[in-house]
Amino acid sequence: MKSIQVGLLGIGTVGSGVFNVLQRNQAEIQRRAGRGIEITMVADLDVARAQAAVGEGVQVVADARAVIANPEIDIVIELIGGYGIAKALVLEAIAAGKHVVTANKALLAVHGTEIFAAASAKGVMVAFEAAVAGGIPIIKALREGLTANRIQWIAGIINGTTNFILSEMRDKGLDFAVVLKEAQRLGYAEADPTFDIEGVDAAHKVTLMSAIAFGIPVQFDKAYVEGITKLGAADIRYAEQLGYRIKLLGITKQTAKGIELRVHPSLIPSKRLIANVEGAMNAVVVNGDAVGTTLYYGKGAGSEPTASAVIADLVDITRLHTADAAHRVPHLAFQPGAMSDTPVLPMGEVVTSYYLRLRVADEAGVLATVTGLLAEAGISIDAVLQREADEVGGEGSTQTDLIILTHDCVEARMDAALAQMQALPTVLQPMVRIRKEELA
Repeated sequence: MKSIQVGLLGIGTVGSGVFNVLQRNQAEIQRRAGRGIEITMVADLDVARAQAAVGEGVQVVADARAVIANPEIDIVIELIGGYGIAKALVLEAIAAGKHVVTANKALLAVHGTEIFAAASAKGVMVAFEAAVAGGIPIIKALREGLTANRIQWIAGIINGTTNFILSEMRDKGLDFAVVLKEAQRLGYAEADPTFDIEGVDAAHKVTLMSAIAFGIPVQFDKAYVEGITKLGAADIRYAEQLGYRIKLLGITKQTAKGIELRVHPSLIPSKRLIANVEGAMNAVVVNGDAVGTTLYYGKGAGSEPTASAVIADLVDITRLHTADAAHRVPHLAFQPGAMSDTPVLPMGEVVTSYYLRLRVADEAGVLATVTGLLAEAGISIDAVLQREADEVGGEGSTQTDLIILTHDCVEARMDAALAQMQALPTVLQPMVRIRKEELA
């Protein structure tokens, strides 16, 4: 049987990994797919570099549209990234009747509804396993392996850069800015790390997982996004003393009122497996009503881990290439006509518990005043830790840190209580609030 012919748009780190793994494991992949899969055409602005990467026998062009226009190409892999030209090329490939494989989480999180609708209308597939958690097959697990379940919640460490930074802050007791510079020097963080450290990258990924888990449209604009830039070494140290670790989590949860969709730093009990995921690794916890809690762990980025996911998509499409479109796995797991309009909750309606740190004057009555305000707001306290003034500010210090763990409450109520506490003359610095997730 004739091999499936693939066109590759962009042959950077991931693209070269896809080409190399496909070449190296060609026989094994063919045994699984039932026919050969060959990259026969590559588009890259640096033609000379691209030609050197793929060698002779593969046509290299500067114009991506030449790949899309080639009638011999069955599948187009988009590895350009971003929202701009990538969106135009993906929609043009779909319009030309090509299946698409992409690792572009930003594109799908923002424009996925339009892209999936176009693909369904044309009867082609858009596969995106590599868009979330690199080499971890979490999309397939959610879309197929857990299809019997009513998914209750998902919580994931889905950005390796931020996890590396938080691991280093904990291990070395350093503040965020110092560790960020080291992460950039080692290549774990980009020169402009904004998407990673502000939580945007993780929000793109959890938006896609939420859509698949709950059968809702992709709605990145409704996600709550908070990064790690305001975390201090003191908070990581205090969390450790209380039996917790701080991780940047992407969380989505189905509640009676709607869907929670949020990214923010979270305290997680140290005994949870996901709390012990260190360095640049990724992990996703999924809780389903039938299966219970499952954990998926591995490399969330890198040339060959991401290539593993891209090639898995190529194999899936090859197997289903001639199948009736109605019998393929839907893009977002649920049949297009059965998608839900369950609302995504604003953050003020989310219920969770909290870690609070207040730098306060070391004088009588401060603790009673603060806890009194929380009690008036109907917020119950789980634990209180008050540091010695000498430990916080050195000998003779007149300031101390007050750390409070609360039980669950509605975020809007906590916001109001925080505003009252911040206004107290004995609260000397902006307060730190970090959400706490038991993940039981």
